[in-house]
Amino acid sequence: MAINHQGELLSIKVTPGNVDDRKPVAFLCRGLFGRVYADKGYVARWLVDLLRARQLELITKVRKNMKPVQHTPFDQALLKRRSLIETVFDELKNLCQVEHTRHRSHANFMVNLMSGIVAYCLMPNKPRLPLMSSAPACQ
Repeated sequence: MAINHQGELLSIKVTPGNVDDRKPVAFLCRGLFGRVYADKGYVARWLVDLLRARQLELITKVRKNMKPVQHTPFDQALLKRRSLIETVFDELKNLCQVEHTRHRSHANFMVNLMSGIVAYCLMPNKPRLPLMSSAPACQ
Protein backbone atom coordinates (compact mmCIF):
# COMPACT_ATOMS: atom_id res chain seq x y z
CA MET A 1 0.00 0.00 0.00
CA ALA A 2 1.24 3.49 -0.79
CA ILE A 3 -0.13 6.62 0.89
CA ASN A 4 0.70 10.31 0.81
CA HIS A 5 1.32 12.66 3.75
CA GLN A 6 -2.42 13.31 4.08
CA GLY A 7 -3.23 9.65 4.64
CA GLU A 8 -4.84 9.27 1.22
CA LEU A 9 -4.42 5.94 -0.54
CA LEU A 10 -2.30 6.21 -3.68
CA SER A 11 -2.12 2.55 -4.67
CA ILE A 12 -2.82 -0.90 -3.29
CA LYS A 13 -1.75 -4.36 -4.37
CA VAL A 14 -3.01 -7.57 -2.77
CA THR A 15 -0.42 -10.35 -2.77
CA PRO A 16 -0.19 -13.79 -1.15
CA GLY A 17 1.63 -13.98 2.17
CA ASN A 18 4.65 -15.73 0.66
CA VAL A 19 5.54 -12.84 -1.72
CA ASP A 20 8.51 -10.62 -0.85
CA ASP A 21 7.30 -7.18 0.28
CA ARG A 22 9.74 -5.50 -2.12
CA LYS A 23 8.28 -7.16 -5.24
CA PRO A 24 5.11 -5.01 -5.59
CA VAL A 25 6.93 -1.70 -4.98
CA ALA A 26 7.38 -1.13 -8.73
CA PHE A 27 3.62 -1.47 -9.20
CA LEU A 28 2.80 0.69 -6.18
CA CYS A 29 5.04 3.54 -7.36
CA ARG A 30 3.68 3.80 -10.92
CA GLY A 31 3.17 7.43 -11.87
CA LEU A 32 4.80 8.78 -8.70
CA PHE A 33 7.84 11.03 -8.46
CA GLY A 34 9.90 12.47 -5.63
CA ARG A 35 10.73 10.46 -2.53
CA VAL A 36 9.51 7.15 -1.15
CA TYR A 37 9.90 6.59 2.61
CA ALA A 38 10.08 2.99 3.78
CA ASP A 39 11.39 0.89 6.64
CA LYS A 40 14.63 -1.12 6.73
CA GLY A 41 12.96 -4.15 5.15
CA TYR A 42 12.86 -2.39 1.79
CA VAL A 43 16.63 -1.87 1.54
CA ALA A 44 17.87 -3.52 -1.66
CA ARG A 45 20.25 -2.29 -4.35
CA TRP A 46 17.99 -3.51 -7.18
CA LEU A 47 15.02 -1.63 -5.69
CA VAL A 48 17.02 1.60 -5.33
CA ASP A 49 18.14 1.30 -8.97
CA LEU A 50 14.61 0.55 -10.17
CA LEU A 51 13.14 3.54 -8.34
CA ARG A 52 15.98 5.83 -9.42
CA ALA A 53 15.21 4.96 -13.05
CA ARG A 54 11.66 6.22 -12.37
CA GLN A 55 12.89 9.50 -10.80
CA LEU A 56 12.10 8.25 -7.29
CA GLU A 57 14.46 8.34 -4.33
CA LEU A 58 14.13 5.58 -1.72
CA ILE A 59 14.69 6.93 1.81
CA THR A 60 15.13 4.32 4.56
CA LYS A 61 16.88 4.02 7.87
CA VAL A 62 20.14 2.09 7.66
CA ARG A 63 20.60 -1.43 8.93
CA LYS A 64 23.23 -2.22 11.56
CA ASN A 65 25.61 -3.72 9.00
CA MET A 66 25.40 -0.75 6.61
CA LYS A 67 27.51 2.36 6.29
CA PRO A 68 25.89 5.50 7.68
CA VAL A 69 23.90 7.60 5.20
CA GLN A 70 23.41 11.32 5.63
CA HIS A 71 19.77 12.32 5.34
CA THR A 72 18.46 15.86 5.38
CA PRO A 73 16.71 16.94 8.59
CA PHE A 74 13.42 16.87 6.67
CA ASP A 75 14.00 13.24 5.61
CA GLN A 76 14.99 12.27 9.16
CA ALA A 77 11.80 13.84 10.51
CA LEU A 78 9.64 12.00 7.99
CA LEU A 79 11.36 8.68 8.70
CA LYS A 80 10.43 9.10 12.35
CA ARG A 81 6.80 9.61 11.32
CA ARG A 82 6.69 6.47 9.19
CA SER A 83 4.18 5.12 11.69
CA LEU A 84 1.51 6.93 9.65
CA ILE A 85 1.20 3.89 7.38
CA GLU A 86 0.73 1.66 10.44
CA THR A 87 -2.06 3.98 11.60
CA VAL A 88 -3.73 3.65 8.20
CA PHE A 89 -3.46 -0.16 8.44
CA ASP A 90 -5.03 0.00 11.91
CA GLU A 91 -7.93 2.16 10.72
CA LEU A 92 -8.55 -0.14 7.77
CA LYS A 93 -8.58 -3.19 10.04
CA ASN A 94 -10.56 -1.80 12.96
CA LEU A 95 -12.73 1.08 11.73
CA CYS A 96 -13.38 -0.18 8.21
CA GLN A 97 -13.52 -3.85 9.29
CA VAL A 98 -11.17 -5.18 6.61
CA GLU A 99 -9.57 -7.80 8.86
CA HIS A 100 -11.92 -10.75 8.68
CA THR A 101 -10.36 -14.13 8.04
CA ARG A 102 -13.36 -16.43 7.62
CA HIS A 103 -14.58 -15.62 4.14
CA ARG A 104 -16.33 -18.45 2.33
CA SER A 105 -15.23 -17.39 -1.15
CA HIS A 106 -12.57 -15.30 -2.91
CA ALA A 107 -15.27 -13.00 -4.26
CA ASN A 108 -16.61 -12.37 -0.76
CA PHE A 109 -13.10 -11.55 0.45
CA MET A 110 -12.58 -9.04 -2.38
CA VAL A 111 -15.98 -7.40 -1.81
CA ASN A 112 -15.19 -6.99 1.89
CA LEU A 113 -11.72 -5.61 1.12
CA MET A 114 -12.93 -3.16 -1.52
CA SER A 115 -15.83 -1.92 0.62
CA GLY A 116 -13.42 -1.29 3.49
CA ILE A 117 -11.06 0.62 1.19
CA VAL A 118 -13.92 2.73 -0.17
CA ALA A 119 -15.12 3.42 3.38
CA TYR A 120 -11.61 4.56 4.34
CA CYS A 121 -11.34 6.81 1.27
CA LEU A 122 -14.63 8.49 2.21
CA MET A 123 -13.59 9.11 5.83
CA PRO A 124 -13.36 12.87 6.46
CA ASN A 125 -10.64 12.69 9.13
CA LYS A 126 -7.81 10.49 7.94
CA PRO A 127 -4.50 10.33 9.82
CA ARG A 128 -2.07 12.85 8.33
CA LEU A 129 1.28 14.50 8.85
CA PRO A 130 1.09 18.16 9.87
CA LEU A 131 3.42 19.55 7.19
CA MET A 132 3.70 23.27 6.68
CA SER A 133 3.40 24.42 3.08
CA SER A 134 6.20 26.61 1.79
CA ALA A 135 3.94 28.04 -0.92
CA PRO A 136 2.51 31.52 -0.29
CA ALA A 137 -1.17 31.66 0.53
CA CYS A 138 -3.44 32.83 -2.28
CA GLN A 139 -5.95 35.54 -1.53
